[in-house]
Amino acid sequence: MDQHTPPNVGARLRELRQASALSLRALARQSGLSVTAIARIEKGQASPSVSTLQQLAAALDVPIVAFFQVASRPKSVVFVRADARSKIALPGGQLERLGSGLADQCIEPLLLTLEPGAGSGDDPIIHLGHEFILCSSGRLEYAVDEQLYLLNTGDSLLFEAHLPHRWRNPGPEQSTALLLLYS
Repeated sequence: MDQHTPPNVGARLRELRQASALSLRALARQSGLSVTAIARIEKGQASPSVSTLQQLAAALDVPIVAFFQVASRPKSVVFVRADARSKIALPGGQLERLGSGLADQCIEPLLLTLEPGAGSGDDPIIHLGHEFILCSSGRLEYAVDEQLYLLNTGDSLLFEAHLPHRWRNPGPEQSTALLLLYS
């Protein structure tokens, strides 16, 4: 996959499920999702929300970014032109991969863009590592461990990602943010 090709989340989900030797039914049982929902994602007939991806990641015991990765040779330097970023569609927004592919990479830099009212969903997200967010335009609302943080342009937030969290754009305009996932 080159930088212009968007990741195929459904195909990657199927690869991860098969590598774990799980049937659709077994993954459904472990994730709390329906067999039909998982099959639709794998076939590319449905775009999963962030919370759905988190449920699948937890059931497969992989980081959420595993759904957007493809096997490639590890590099020592990764340069990504602004017009060549791979984009990950989310309901009401997108994530752009700012760089990946380093040997032993433990940080995933992403650019998050959200339309007004869009967010990660009602179900809290929990994952390993740390999460850092820098609001670069608009506003973001982050709920971390039931505490609400309103980020305006220039504000940042760093937290342990095992704490239940979710996010959304509460403003009337599109918001963008630098998101760093560290595992």
